[in-house]
Amino acid sequence: MLYAVLFILISFLATQLYCNVFTKCGCSFMKCLSDYLWQTIVPLIFFSFVWILFKYLEREKEIEKALQERTELELRFLKSQINPHVLFNNLNTVYSYSIEKPEQTPDLILKLSGNLKHVLYESTEDYIPLDKELQYIDNYIDFQKIRTQGIKNVTYNVSVDSYHHKIAPLLLITIIENAFKHSPPNSDIIINIKVIQNTLECYIQNDISTIIKEKDSLESIGLSNLKKRLNLLYHNNYNLKVLENETFTVTLHLNLDS
Repeated sequence: MLYAVLFILISFLATQLYCNVFTKCGCSFMKCLSDYLWQTIVPLIFFSFVWILFKYLEREKEIEKALQERTELELRFLKSQINPHVLFNNLNTVYSYSIEKPEQTPDLILKLSGNLKHVLYESTEDYIPLDKELQYIDNYIDFQKIRTQGIKNVTYNVSVDSYHHKIAPLLLITIIENAFKHSPPNSDIIINIKVIQNTLECYIQNDISTIIKEKDSLESIGLSNLKKRLNLLYHNNYNLKVLENETFTVTLHLNLDS
């Protein structure tokens, strides 16, 4: 309303100024409007269009910046959910071994130190080198093999044709940790990670504990967190399948060059 009123007012005043001051035609008010109003309206419409266009572009930049900030905040929040969870489980393991198997405790502490270094210093970026993330996973699985020795059989294979890729940090650890957390004693855990032609495939299979019967308990915060991060970081460049039959199977295909 304000813009419309100002536009009309400026049009009338500019027309009268042009008619009575510059041309001095001595025309009547209505004659001035009929003869010269278009000369005022045309530049006003043009500059109004330019002004609206700049305001629109400025607004689009503000929206884009707000969405980017929101995405970064959400990613930081999702990472903060992962880090304490992994640390809590590892500290419990070290505590148990310090009582039951103190001779293995130094090795566990060394591996935990490596894990913490990755979580605290190397995973602060949105994307990190693939080799660092795989080294962290190697360390984590070695840690779990010591912890579950004689209780669970872990088969872990890695095949990478090129390490010249980047990946979102702490992405695969969610489903790997899920397998150890929800599998019963005397069970098998299979973890296969392949990188072929820019595509990462992570296949994880584990037996399901008879105590855990509801799917929601398996697809808890960890998998929900993973899906949100995949949507934020990789959009349509991933495929995540979760199957629950006699075993719990998670397959993730990820385009590393997206």
